[in-house]
Amino acid sequence: MAAYTAAGTSGAAGGTTRAVVTRTTLTLPAAALGPENPLPPLLPRDDPHRIGEELRATLPAEMARQIGYAPLTTVLPTRIRDGYTRDRTPTAVDALVIENDRLRATVLPGYGGRVHSLRHKPTDRELLYRNPVLQPADFALNGAWFSGGIEWNIGATGHTTLSCAPLHAAVLPAPDGGQMLRLWEWERLRDTPFQVDLWLPGGSDFLHVGVRIRNPHDTTVPVYWWSNTAVPETEHTRVLVPADEAWHFGYERDLRLIPTPRWGGEDRSYPLRGAFPADYFYEVPADARKWIAALDETGTGLVQTSTATLRGRKLFVWGAGPGGRRWQRWLTEPGTGGYAEIQAGLARTQLEHVPLPAGAEFSWLEAYGPLAADPAAVHDADWATARTEVERRLAEALPAATLDAAHAAWLPHADLDPAETLHVGSGWGALEVARGGHELPGTPFDPGTLGPEQRPWLDLLDTGRLPEPPAGAVPGPSLVSPAWRERLECAPGGPLTDYHLGVAQWHAGDRAQARRSWSRALAADPNPWALRCLAVADACDGDTASAAERFQRALALALALARADVAEPALAALAALAREAVPALLAAGRVEDARLAFDRLPAEVRATGRFRLLDSRILLAEGRRADARAVFDAGFEVADLREGDEILSDTWAAITEERLPERYEFRMRPA
Repeated sequence: MAAYTAAGTSGAAGGTTRAVVTRTTLTLPAAALGPENPLPPLLPRDDPHRIGEELRATLPAEMARQIGYAPLTTVLPTRIRDGYTRDRTPTAVDALVIENDRLRATVLPGYGGRVHSLRHKPTDRELLYRNPVLQPADFALNGAWFSGGIEWNIGATGHTTLSCAPLHAAVLPAPDGGQMLRLWEWERLRDTPFQVDLWLPGGSDFLHVGVRIRNPHDTTVPVYWWSNTAVPETEHTRVLVPADEAWHFGYERDLRLIPTPRWGGEDRSYPLRGAFPADYFYEVPADARKWIAALDETGTGLVQTSTATLRGRKLFVWGAGPGGRRWQRWLTEPGTGGYAEIQAGLARTQLEHVPLPAGAEFSWLEAYGPLAADPAAVHDADWATARTEVERRLAEALPAATLDAAHAAWLPHADLDPAETLHVGSGWGALEVARGGHELPGTPFDPGTLGPEQRPWLDLLDTGRLPEPPAGAVPGPSLVSPAWRERLECAPGGPLTDYHLGVAQWHAGDRAQARRSWSRALAADPNPWALRCLAVADACDGDTASAAERFQRALALALALARADVAEPALAALAALAREAVPALLAAGRVEDARLAFDRLPAEVRATGRFRLLDSRILLAEGRRADARAVFDAGFEVADLREGDEILSDTWAAITEERLPERYEFRMRPA
């Protein structure tokens, strides 16, 4: 392995400039995230990335085993983020910049540490797809996500729950003596702390990214990681990777091994040569260098490479069909070019989770930078010729041995304590450190970050008792790990304690005990929150009549509380409950009650796109087809339409046999 050598000295004549980290503010058209959904997500979210057991049995053994390993049953303990709209206003957004004399990377610490921009200074070229707006959409595991840049996905199959959440950020010394930007947080789905260190060696054209995921527990944990990079997409964009086969996954939920790049009569290395959104997980040989590049008609663009631990490579395309193009426009603004995503992960596919033993860690180094190659070779019909050209150019720009040496040079810095805090994330990591006594050099979780959501749980740690809130208050977030469940089981009973205990028991799969806990909470304090949980349990058991009855009672209680408390949490809880209760009433055939419940909601709730759609569905159930059609004709937007959700096209098909209007065309698979 080559030794790593720092390049240049700051300010030296004719030399290179070491990287510096600075703060700045971007003003972007942004839709406010709004409040979190306060109802605990007891059920798995609609996940388009699942396959059936029959198909899994046909896959290679390692892949099949990791696809079946520890899939999520819920996104607890996180909450769903669905309180955003599509009303964008100019918004000041905190940003951190790391730059040397060659590259300038702009990072959004308040939005999952997203690399918003990566500009190559000598050519004044933006290497990423830089979304000009911040428009949340329902693509993350817990809802709100936005497109563009480089995102760090950890936790479980899908976009991380931290997509629109703040991370801790600090500046500290880089291996070459310049400055390094550290991002870190506690990932709550798997209880794994992680860090992302960004640095730019002096004179380097490549952003270096050191990633570490740690398991501080005494049992093995499942780990998921994919770095997703949005790149500009035109009809001439070609994505190249050292592979001859790929696992194709479409929204028909079919995973199959296909040749690459040509399949189905098309060269699929060009993202627009397909009608529907699709994933291509490449079979990169174990002994091959790990890289993926997106280059344009001139042979220039972005390349991503890494040390061997990050083995997987993937291309995601929206396709050239109407649904994919509609989604592209939905995620940005008119006149903005489209994008594809080139990605890198720990496993072959994103359907897999990888075991991380107790006390162990994963670490690797990624690099992102410009690449220029012979355009004739890049776009040669012979795949081997194109690949060889890109691999040769990458070896010239950043040899594999240099990257390995940089990784080795970074590892001692991974444990350095941050010198200067630049941004503060959540207090959940500090709470877990207080509970578990974890020693995590390099990623301190300061007790000063503990806030109102963590304080009741800190009281439970200190006193063995969970404090009861004022009557009628919307409960705070539930914690569901075995350690917290044990503490709840040992605590004195009470309406809030039993409510949270029921959520933890449900998450653990003990549904009978969860029902008992919620029933105790309800008996002690008639409240909509425990009643709603019991309604969900009824629905899961197939008892639609009892579910509808309980949902109706819960909604009536929530309406009364909302009238007395017009604060945001009460209204958010009411809207979230109504979204569940009204469909449950329709499913039970109680159409009149569904209409009555809908009409009693505050006007500002009924005016949102989600409830305009719900109104249309009630009108259909009432036999008022023309009125249901009129809702669509008047126009509405469901801001939190879920990835892969076909509720718009299904409702339209129930109204009329006419073609679905373009504004409602979001289908991601053949009709």
